[in-house]
Order: sequence, then C-alpha cells, then structure tokens
Amino acid sequence: MKVASIVLGVCLLLSTAACQSTPMKLPSASIGPNEKALGQTEGSSTGIMLFGFIPIIQNTRFENAYAEAVQKGGGTRLTDITISEQWFWALVLNGYIFTVQGTAVGNK
Repeated sequence: MKVASIVLGVCLLLSTAACQSTPMKLPSASIGPNEKALGQTEGSSTGIMLFGFIPIIQNTRFENAYAEAVQKGGGTRLTDITISEQWFWALVLNGYIFTVQGTAVGNK
C-alpha cells in the first residue's frame, strides 16, 4: 500500500508542472493634470489550451486582467503597469495565468 501511494504521488508530480515569467514593466502615459492616482491594484485572468489546440479564454485573458485591475482600483486606466504570466501543464491541458499590476488612475 505504501509503495502504491508513493508511485501515485510521483505520477501526479510528473504529470503537472509550472513556470513563471519575469515581470515586465510597460511604458504608459503619466498622470495628467485632470487625473489623480487612486493606489496600487492588480488583476488576473486564466486561459487554457485543452488538448493543446482548443483555446478556452485564451484570446481575451490580457484584456480581462487589465479590466479587472482597473475595476478593482476604481479608476479609468492604469499607469506604471507591470505584467507577468504563470504557466502550468497537466495531462490534457496547458494553463496560462496573466497578471497585471499598476496604479489606478481616475478623474479628479
């Protein structure tokens, strides 16, 4: 029984793996005279490639993460944007978690 649980644990470990990208800072417009900084915010969105060729929320994960970050911050846009991505693999799918961090900017 103990050998079976060890073999099962090793199989699970080998069937799932993950990586993370280096955060990248994007150039963005500075805060204008009619705007104010509302504070730091973050948003994320996950996309999946099922069987390596069926995309599920792959094409909109960038927009979804940005929109979530803007909504959480209560602003109209972000400045000082940093993006990063995590990947994970399982037997039948590849997952991609996209994260946007930045300073929410709103009208005065």
